Amino acid sequence: MSVVPAEAEAVARAAAGPEDAVRARPEGEGMPVAPLAPRARLLPALVAVYRAQLSRARVARIPLLFVATFQSVGIMVLMRGVVDGGDAARAVVAGSSVLVVAFVALNLLAQYFGQLRASGGLDHYATLPVPPAAVVLGAAAAYASFTAPGTVVTAVTGCLLFQLPMGNLWVLVAVIPLAGAALAGLGAALGLLAPRPELATLCGQLGMSAALLLGVLPAGRLPAPISYARDLLPSTYGVEALARGFDARTDWLAVVADLGVCAAVGVLSLAVATWAYRRAAVR
Repeated sequence: MSVVPAEAEAVARAAAGPEDAVRARPEGEGMPVAPLAPRARLLPALVAVYRAQLSRARVARIPLLFVATFQSVGIMVLMRGVVDGGDAARAVVAGSSVLVVAFVALNLLAQYFGQLRASGGLDHYATLPVPPAAVVLGAAAAYASFTAPGTVVTAVTGCLLFQLPMGNLWVLVAVIPLAGAALAGLGAALGLLAPRPELATLCGQLGMSAALLLGVLPAGRLPAPISYARDLLPSTYGVEALARGFDARTDWLAVVADLGVCAAVGVLSLAVATWAYRRAAVR
């Protein structure tokens, strides 16, 4: 679903302050001073893009969020028949919860930027004085924050299914934005680098499938080569941080280390997505 010019212009107006107006020099006496497009600052532009994307997500993405949540809960119900408890149950609940983030932040964002590039919405954004980082960060933040309700519902449902303690579910306050940033940045980069929207959709689906297979299944039951691939997936560290919170004695240093990896990958992936946006906008 592309961004129409009216929405992009509204973002530019909201991001610009009155003191940022730049005027051109008149070519001759008596000629009026022609105002140029105001220069938008990063933070107001980011807030404007975030609000615009969040308002669109409320209408267009709520059914998809329901599907993502229903899918994750269904996976836990199926796994309940083969997993009794212990480390496997913690891995299933944590992986299914983070899968909601992967579905929205990675899969849907890859499709969104792929369609934005193909429909010309990206070209219109490029003509406005909105910093590229604001467009990428604003859209990524909106999609990541949109995953919060489904992730919480999935985690609570999983704790009830597998009789896991809920005392440390507050870890989701850190897991959702950090894992969401890492996956959203990856999804945005895939959508912007894909030459066609169909390939962006395919990449997003493959990324979500990897998060499903490598995140929900217990790490100890995976073959060694696949476990190495699991370590390369950004969502893995969000899954590990949440799963550790279910332990009787939580290793908080390990939780902080996992969240730190998510944060580092998020910064890197969002930087790559910003570079991909600049690259796609000039073509």
